[in-house]
Amino acid sequence: MGDVDDGVGNKLREARNRRKLSLQQAEGTTKIRVRYLQAIENEDWDELPGDIYARAFIRTYGTFLGLDGERLAEEQRQLRGSARPGERLPRVDPRPREVGRGRGQRRQLPPQLVTALVVTLVVAGLIAIGLASGGSSDDQAPGNRGGSAAATGNAGEAPRAQPKPASPGHSLELLAKGEVWVCLLDGRGQPLVDGRILEAGDASGPFRSGSFTLALGNGAMTMTVDGKQADLPEPSSPIGFAVDRHGAVHELPEGERPTCT
Repeated sequence: MGDVDDGVGNKLREARNRRKLSLQQAEGTTKIRVRYLQAIENEDWDELPGDIYARAFIRTYGTFLGLDGERLAEEQRQLRGSARPGERLPRVDPRPREVGRGRGQRRQLPPQLVTALVVTLVVAGLIAIGLASGGSSDDQAPGNRGGSAAATGNAGEAPRAQPKPASPGHSLELLAKGEVWVCLLDGRGQPLVDGRILEAGDASGPFRSGSFTLALGNGAMTMTVDGKQADLPEPSSPIGFAVDRHGAVHELPEGERPTCT
């Protein structure tokens, strides 16, 4: 617990008191539970679901109170000696590009062969036209006029509506089994559940995306992917998961979990 007057918790408490706000009022706007706000002001970091989530709460709380939330979160990180998540470097494809043959290297056919091919195609076309016109009288006979209608169905029947194609990607639904902090991003990194605390019985979704990344304050969560419930561990500490483009669920290490900050 911090005991200096210029600590992160004391700065947040003084800013809240200057604005004459109660913890309940701050909870109503930030959506951070009162007991977490109180733990932050008292710097009881062990009462929070983890340092990475503590910094997310500090950033939100500080910004709400008109302070530099980013700077306060960094102060807490340095105080706790926590490491920043590692940077993700872009992948470089080492395979060389295939070089196509240039126009100047294309083989040209002799003029005599081109002429012979043209004459052959013209003759074949004339023969095909003659055969088609010779058999047209039978197709137009009165007894056969109904054949085309029978092949294509009743003329008065309305065309059947084509079913709409299913949206690409995978569906994901969340159901809280207890109080749990949730950060869910889609495949483009856009927040679907933006650092909210869900109570037991709260549901979110279904969401649809090509992939997902999920961070939880604890394991009190049921996740259903494409209609099938995922078999997730239920730790009391923070945990994270990824749903890849194949719909498979993988556990994420701490440095790769989203923070919604």
